[in-house]
Amino acid sequence: MAREPVERRLAAILAADVAGYSRLVGADEEGTLTRLKAYRRELIDPKIAEHRGRIVKTTGDGLLVEFSSVVDALRCATETQTAMAERNAAVPADIRIEFRVGIHQGDIVVEDGDIFGDGVNIAARLEGLAEPGGICVSARVQEDAAGKLDLAFEDIGQPELKNISRPVRVFRVATKRIALPSDPPVALPLPDKPSVAVLPFSNMSGDPEQEFFADGIAEDIITALSRYPSLFVIARNSCFTYKGRVVDVKQVGRELGVRYVLEGSLRKSGNRIRVTAQLVEAETGNHIWAERYDRDLLDIFALQDEITEAVTIAVTPAIHDAELRRALRKPIGNLDAWTAYQRGLWHFSKVTLDDNILAQDFFQQAIDIDPTFAGGYTGLALAHHQVVADLRARTPNEAHSSAESLARRAIALDPADAEAHAALARVRLVSRGDYGGALTEAEQALALSPNLASAHRTLAQTLIFSGQPQEGLVALERSNRLDPRNRMLPGRLNLLTMGLYFSGKYEAAAEAATQAVRSHPNTRCPIVGLLRRWASLAELQKRRKHWQGLWRSRRLRLICMSANACRGIGRKTRHICSKVCARLAGTSEDACATKGNEPDRHTFAALFDGRCLPWRGTAVVALAVIGFAALMP
Repeated sequence: MAREPVERRLAAILAADVAGYSRLVGADEEGTLTRLKAYRRELIDPKIAEHRGRIVKTTGDGLLVEFSSVVDALRCATETQTAMAERNAAVPADIRIEFRVGIHQGDIVVEDGDIFGDGVNIAARLEGLAEPGGICVSARVQEDAAGKLDLAFEDIGQPELKNISRPVRVFRVATKRIALPSDPPVALPLPDKPSVAVLPFSNMSGDPEQEFFADGIAEDIITALSRYPSLFVIARNSCFTYKGRVVDVKQVGRELGVRYVLEGSLRKSGNRIRVTAQLVEAETGNHIWAERYDRDLLDIFALQDEITEAVTIAVTPAIHDAELRRALRKPIGNLDAWTAYQRGLWHFSKVTLDDNILAQDFFQQAIDIDPTFAGGYTGLALAHHQVVADLRARTPNEAHSSAESLARRAIALDPADAEAHAALARVRLVSRGDYGGALTEAEQALALSPNLASAHRTLAQTLIFSGQPQEGLVALERSNRLDPRNRMLPGRLNLLTMGLYFSGKYEAAAEAATQAVRSHPNTRCPIVGLLRRWASLAELQKRRKHWQGLWRSRRLRLICMSANACRGIGRKTRHICSKVCARLAGTSEDACATKGNEPDRHTFAALFDGRCLPWRGTAVVALAVIGFAALMP
């Protein structure tokens, strides 16, 4: 039996409905229906006729319209949405009628004036993805409209469309929004620290069940960022007033008084989920950072925690880098306390004597501008510490004393400043060998800011040199994960080498030492140079038993636990150090000590093939003793 011929044609299909229609009708059925009919009569139907469209059918709050041209369909939709926004300007937000529009171009079947087919179904699904007052179109529509209409399109990927088997790339049309009286554009002043607003993540999956997941990610990121004392984070209630709205980040920045806006979206396909996030500078609209996370949808709460942590860890250093660049663009004669502090941090990160001097100048300038700003004292404390620990350009006692005093001043000004506690931990560890005090301060810093990378690093250093190298390596790994782009890579590799060495993992320590020297040939850590020379696994295996015996020695363990402490070690330990090193160097014990009972660095030059290494206090002694004792029969 022959099939009856069907009428087919290519058309642009527009599907539209009223956002929140059930809620509106439930609150005021008669008023809603009256206003909807008025909009149809006065605006929507005339616009469709003007652009040569045909209303196929209406379904309560919905419309299905056929156009012969994509350009006509898009013009009709954008003009209608703009006109609706103008009409809604005087209407309270809770009773506004706002349309969602989806447009697709495809083959349709025409029967008795109605239209059917895959193209109609896709247009209906696109309408469901659109925000109130917004328009979503397929890639076909976007391609045909490009160059013909002055419109901007945002690619939102290939969300899963219900009952549509093939993937469809979707674009959001950027329509002009009207400033409503209920949302006056009042510009709030910026805080004195980096400020950020986390907007609700958009659910692009077409699955309403994923709405709570998208909201949960945004809420958790707000909570996580709030733990950073260096950031000013807008509360959840204010951020979520933008939910379901097409927003301009510049407007958000003015209304919330923030410099940065974090926004994102969520899409689900089968058992896979994709979360995208981007950090935007509100004043300029420039993108600072963007990332995409593809994950399997198994344990939804574990996944939410994982994505929250990943975004938080990435966003914080991105803001830090943006603040540094912003500070460098500002004229020196026009700096506020925060900007002076940021310029100081930039020079501090260079780890050169000239930059250290400039860093100290900028930190002092921050203090002079605002004597109550704790960051200025913290930065100056770290700069004084760097002069001795990394640059060896100042008397240790004087520099460490001033560094500790400045760090304590920062904590007195702001007891909740995690970075100040981390700085004090580092100073107490290196200047006085006070492992207990350093551990207390590092743990306090992490209690205040669990994701503070510098606190994890100081905790790692403290644990490694206080006889807990395994725990120290765990803390070091966490620090590296939190701040993977930190410029202090040589120090990290040195610390990794020593942690592995003190853990008895000699092969891994040799590999880390080799990597440190290859990456940074001028590294100054003695143990790194030694282990690189002994990188032969056969040589390491040959000396393993002797190393382990040395580590079990209480005396040498005491020396190791005093590493990096120029002051604060007991006379007995100094005496042991001098005695063992004298035996190794073939000199008298008295020749190994100078005024103040500290070993003479020139005496140990013989231990390094005549190469006189820079003096690093007890660290050189302890590591030289352990290393070269292993060479003895």
